[in-house]
Order: sequence, then structure tokens, then C-alpha cells
Amino acid sequence: MPEIVGIKFKQCGKAYDFEANELDLKIGDSVIVESDFGISVGRVVTEKKGVEPSDRQFKKVIRHMNDTDKKSKEENAKIEKEARDYCRERIMARGLPMKLVGAESTLDRKRIVFYFTADGRIDFRELVKDLAAKFKTRIEMRQIGVRDEARFIGGIGICGRTLCCSTFLSSFEPVSIKMAKKQELTLNVGKLSGQCGRLMCCLRYEYEGRLEGITADEELPAELEEKAKSEPEGMISQVLSKIKENGDENRPQQDSKAQTSAARVPNKDNRHRGRRDVREQQKPDMKTAQPENQPQAEGEQPKQEKRHDRRPRRRRRPNK
Repeated sequence: MPEIVGIKFKQCGKAYDFEANELDLKIGDSVIVESDFGISVGRVVTEKKGVEPSDRQFKKVIRHMNDTDKKSKEENAKIEKEARDYCRERIMARGLPMKLVGAESTLDRKRIVFYFTADGRIDFRELVKDLAAKFKTRIEMRQIGVRDEARFIGGIGICGRTLCCSTFLSSFEPVSIKMAKKQELTLNVGKLSGQCGRLMCCLRYEYEGRLEGITADEELPAELEEKAKSEPEGMISQVLSKIKENGDENRPQQDSKAQTSAARVPNKDNRHRGRRDVREQQKPDMKTAQPENQPQAEGEQPKQEKRHDRRPRRRRRPNK
């Protein structure tokens, strides 16, 4: 009966079964294994257990990690840094619409894998030729998603702790906006989204509803907001669009109020003209007060009419 152990290649990666190969292995031991990726360094995460013989073939653990392997790993770290810098330089030189996330090399340096993100398919054949000519080894390009990018880079969440995906999560489970509604959280993208731009994985922790019906992430990036209008309900972008529509419905009422208030305020000319008309109405009519045919008293001189000419009189100079 063969004995197998679970081995992880990354802290938050999946555990793969390998045959112990009659080695004394304990949890936490660093070992050298031969995987599909190549000769790599792994860490034991489960105890040895026996399995019944079957048609499935398990890869074998080669040996424990020794000092030579540690030196090779340190040298590979320098090569990986050089590979990242050179790859970014060639990406900028060729103008490829892609973002390099990282690079990894096998322990025997027979393969270097570059991880990148992009919106669509990228023709990187010329880039691979440049990298192969530089490092004289096999080059592999792998496109990953935004969640894997956040796990690869790491960071601090809004809770002040290290990201869950780079700490203990071994796989990404689908998260729905229904989880936030059920927990009566504010439907705000800034508070519900993580560093990857998707819904935070921790929304799933305190959700008490059924998880069988949630099979995929119900969210879309910001650039696909127009497409989200035709999709089923439950997406952040659609919720925001509804809120925006409600705001637009209330806006005409505000505009009508502004128009009525603007109509109440007259122009400057009309305002002064209205005051002048009111003053003229309040002034008594002198003609009606003293009619022309009223007889004058004896010895009273007739009153001279006042000149309303605003221009000043010119004084005549006396003749010399």
C-alpha cells in the first residue's frame, strides 16, 4: 500500500498528493519533488497516509531540501528579479497591452514562467523569442485573473489585516451581492470591493443563506457597466445604475424649482422700471390739484414753470 503526503508549493496554493517514497516526512518539512512544472521546492502540509492501489499514478518525493538546494533557490531569486525587469522592458518596447505580475523559475532553471494580466488575448510570440534568447531556457507565459494577481502581490485590506487570499485561502469561492444585502451592508463599491476590484471574499464568512445557488461571482468591472444593464439583477454596477436613475428622476423637480425661483427675480431694467412706475403713481397730479382756469388772487404774480432740462445753463461772459 503506497503512502502519500500533501505538499504545497505556495503558502495559499492547493495541496497536491505525492508519494512519500519511504522517506520520513513531517508537517513543515521542505522537500524536493518532480512535478509537471519541473523540479521544485515544496512544503509538507499533511501526515502520511496509506491509500489503496489504483490506476492513478503519484509523483514521488525526491529528497529533503539540503544546503545546495537552498543556495540554488537564493540564486533563482536573483534570476527571477532580472527576468521581471527585462520582461517589463521588452513589453514597453513592443507596446503590448499587458501587465506583468511576476516570474518564477524551477529549481533546475530549465523553465521560467511569467504571470501577467490583460483584458483580452495577447500575441506575445515575439516577446517569448526575446526572453528565450536572453535566458537560454524554456519560457512560459500564463495569463491570470485579478484575484490571482492580488494573491500573488499581497497587501493590506480595509480591515487592517493581510489579505485573506494571500494568508489562508486555497481557492476562490463565488461571492454575490445578495450576501451584502442579507447582512444589511451599505451597497457602496468602495466598501464592498477588495484590492482586486471584486467583491470581498469575507462577505461569504457571515452569510447564513444557501450557497448552492451561487455558482459564479455576480459582479462586473467598471468598464462593462453598460453591458451589466442587460444582465440579471444582483450586480454592483446594476445597483449603482438604479441609484443613479433614482437620482435623475428627482433632478427635474429640482430644475423646475430653480426655474420658478429664477422667474421671480426680474431683470435689472424691469426692476428699476417697476419702482419708477410705483413712484409716479404715488405722486399727486399737480394739474388736478390746481386747475389752469382757477383765478389768481390780486397782486399775485403768475408762477413760472420749472425747467426740467438736466443740462446746466451756460453763463455768458461779460463784455469787456
